[in-house]
Amino acid sequence: MSTDSRRRTPSVAIIGAGMSGMCMAITLLRAGISDVTVYEKASEVGGTWRDNTYPGLSCDVASRFYQYTFFPNPTWTRFFSPGAEIQSYFTQVADDFGLRGLIRFDTEVVEAAFAEHKWRIRTAGGEQQEVDFLISATGILREPRYPDINGLNDFRGPVMHSARWDHSVPTTGERVAVIGTGSTGVQIVCGLAQTSARLEMFQRSPQWVVPFPNLPYSRRTDVLRRHLPASGRLAYRTYQVVYEILLRAMVEPGWQRTLLGNLCRANLRTVRDPELRRKLTPDYEPMCRRLILSDGFYRALQRDNVDLVTEAIDHVEPRGIVTADGVLHEVDVIALATGFDAHAYMRPMRLTGCDGVSVDEAWAEGPKAYLGVAMPNFPNMFMLMGPHSPLGNYSLIAVAETQADHILGWIDRWRAGQFDSVAPTQAATDAFYAEMRAAMPGTVWTTGCTSWYLGADGLPELWPWTPARYGERLGEPPALDRYELRHVRPIDGEKVSR
Repeated sequence: MSTDSRRRTPSVAIIGAGMSGMCMAITLLRAGISDVTVYEKASEVGGTWRDNTYPGLSCDVASRFYQYTFFPNPTWTRFFSPGAEIQSYFTQVADDFGLRGLIRFDTEVVEAAFAEHKWRIRTAGGEQQEVDFLISATGILREPRYPDINGLNDFRGPVMHSARWDHSVPTTGERVAVIGTGSTGVQIVCGLAQTSARLEMFQRSPQWVVPFPNLPYSRRTDVLRRHLPASGRLAYRTYQVVYEILLRAMVEPGWQRTLLGNLCRANLRTVRDPELRRKLTPDYEPMCRRLILSDGFYRALQRDNVDLVTEAIDHVEPRGIVTADGVLHEVDVIALATGFDAHAYMRPMRLTGCDGVSVDEAWAEGPKAYLGVAMPNFPNMFMLMGPHSPLGNYSLIAVAETQADHILGWIDRWRAGQFDSVAPTQAATDAFYAEMRAAMPGTVWTTGCTSWYLGADGLPELWPWTPARYGERLGEPPALDRYELRHVRPIDGEKVSR
């Protein structure tokens, strides 16, 4: 079965045409697999960078590192790319790699079931397809989370979630309320502070902020990147090493954790007003939540037209927001920087694996995936950015490439006739989670804070080691005793192996 003439041709369906879905599609195409269908419920590629267009949006991973290794961009304008620039990059990727012919836009997959060694897919429009492999690339921060605030629907002005920003709504010269103090809330405040008549940020709990200037790249740099592609590859590798070193601060104690913690505390001391500084001081360790990178946030909060509100929100009335102390904060626009359902993954899509087991049943105690990419009882189904993938302040593109290569390895084994279906065993998955639970106490994420990282069991749904170790783990030959391999149909007279 080693000759190309005897290799089987797989059919593959990918759910989602965002960063990871496009990465997977390109990985398959480059391996000579052309029977690929990408389902995208929106009318354009890009995922989170298509959906999020709020003022001040930028990536918090260095531009030279937040890009595909197989498609470097020499013309990033800033150290941290603006959101629109990243979206333009992804549309160019789709065009240059001919992905649009594979993508079914405006087509939402509502359910998929594994039966007779195939995945049967059904869309909201009633279309059906059978494929050998199903790959979920739906992303992580995808389903907006709206706050449960009494009277929010009674507000007479516009209310918009950060991922559903309405650019027809004027904010210049208006009174704007921003609810939420995560990375998105910080970016919106920085984006609107200079143009709003009044800006109030409603804080439930403060965040640690690392000061990092978003400097522009010069034209001379662009020319160098264009004419010396090796310099771009060197920059990518350099940033990758730097991020790996810094991310050790999150998974193990050491000088990296001390350094980043000191940077956060030094940055906080730049707030001149002692009372404001007190309000901005978290009661947990730096990096317990996702670090916020911004060199302008504290300056924005110290502007005369910007206020930080720490009183809890009691309710909303037509004129504005009423806090627990009875004060009415009259505003014209309410911006919700309240995040996403970080535990939805591919849901609400209904997936059914072997013996009628649904994803909701399999995840009754919280989302789980072996090595972040596969699930017991769901043969020939893989995930990109699944539960316990390496997240945090790291390039998810680098993670997606690692996962896509791993998934391609399994599809290549299928092409060679080594099995007809594959899924990790329950025992291997349980052992994997026991291994992670044992490692979690050493991470900064368990030092005492609430965050969207935490699952139903109170433990972070994150890889508790370095991204480099993740790459090594997914890159090594799989231990076949940890998988259920089924070879149910003979090929060219061969015997069924199991």
